[in-house]
Amino acid sequence: MTPMRRNSLLALLLTASVAVSGCSTIGKLNPFNKGDDGPQETAAEGERIAIVAADQTLEVAEALKGGDFFLPTPETNSSWALPGGTPEQAAGHPEAGGSLSVAWKRSFGQGSGRGAHVTAPPVAANGKIYVMDGEASVSALDAQSGSQIWKVNLRPDSRRDKEAFGGGLAVVDGKLYVTSGYRFAAQLNADTGAVLWRTTTEQPLHAAPTVSGGRVFVVAVDNTLLTFDTATGAAGWNYQALSESARILAASSPAVSGDTVVASFGSGELVALRAANGNDLWNEALSRANRNNALSEIRDIPGRPVIYQGDVFAVSHSGVFAATDLRTGQARWSLPVTGITTPWPAGDVVYVVSKSGEVICVARESGQIYWIQDLGKSREKRAGGFMGVGKKNFTTRPIWSSPLLASSRIIVAGQSGELVAMNAKTGEVEKTVNLGSPTLIGPIAVNGTIYVVTDEAQLIALR
Repeated sequence: MTPMRRNSLLALLLTASVAVSGCSTIGKLNPFNKGDDGPQETAAEGERIAIVAADQTLEVAEALKGGDFFLPTPETNSSWALPGGTPEQAAGHPEAGGSLSVAWKRSFGQGSGRGAHVTAPPVAANGKIYVMDGEASVSALDAQSGSQIWKVNLRPDSRRDKEAFGGGLAVVDGKLYVTSGYRFAAQLNADTGAVLWRTTTEQPLHAAPTVSGGRVFVVAVDNTLLTFDTATGAAGWNYQALSESARILAASSPAVSGDTVVASFGSGELVALRAANGNDLWNEALSRANRNNALSEIRDIPGRPVIYQGDVFAVSHSGVFAATDLRTGQARWSLPVTGITTPWPAGDVVYVVSKSGEVICVARESGQIYWIQDLGKSREKRAGGFMGVGKKNFTTRPIWSSPLLASSRIIVAGQSGELVAMNAKTGEVEKTVNLGSPTLIGPIAVNGTIYVVTDEAQLIALR
């Protein structure tokens, strides 16, 4: 498969709707510890109602133009244990990246193509970076040099699941947790790759796991939140969200704070549950009033919900970016943003990337906008025809990853094969780096280095 064909296929997969009928193969897919800081009361059960008015628009607030705001001081972090860095999926403000020079690139297996898709965010601990390729091979690489420490192929020898995609990793207390579209969750020795337990699931697991309080939390393709015991792999409680006929071919990892777990689903539901037993605390639907085309009917929340300073931040494909009170489940503010990414709250603001390529800086308390940087400029391409005759020009807008705040810069990587660094206070583009390969997986930052996983199953280190 050519790189152009591969990129087009992945873009299609991340924006097309699919029938959620329990299908597991690519060929069948259609175009924690108890704490006292959880909610103290339960809000009324959520209903499927619009929370963004039809006439609401996205624009910079006049009172905030050019205004300053508080960001935490950058600090070096030594690990990135979960998809979003922490159980809350909020990684703060790491010090990393330097001049953003490419230190090294390492291939780690099967890249994205026909029947294989690299979707797992990397995780890191104890000087190792853990990655998973498009066919469920998991590798541990040295964080400094990128050299391979171990590699294990977890793809099952099964006629039922010849092809699959999705899943992810988490590394906690010397154990590496793996979930996969091949219908399993597993625990590995993080130092050797030895499989310690493996549990088969009925549905494919397209999302990376969140591990907290002795439990593994993961969302299955049928909109079910599953839990497993970290010691044995035994299945625990589960929660079934509303079924949905169409969704994005991506999945979200839950956020956990104390005894509260917040999960998002393809139905557009944002749900808070007791981590100990799965009891429903509140349910909010992120849906916009003026859904006027087929794609806007896809209500999915593919990005991770993020818990920060008592609020939950999430963005839906249906066109709602909202801050929701963690304790009550009431929406504090909302904006008309269509997204498939994970927001990044820090200090006084929260950053989000829209599907159309806008990077937006929002006041965390009020929902007013400080700045918008549009990276979604159309690019002209030529395709079609025969032997160069009859080719036609067409335009395409690149899709960008979730943002990373590092060293006072907002960093995103994109389908265009570029990494862009913007001034976190102004949105001004400060540097663009050619990665040489497209990516839709958000970068991570560990020990002063930024790591990017590309569609071609390459791990790139920037310092």
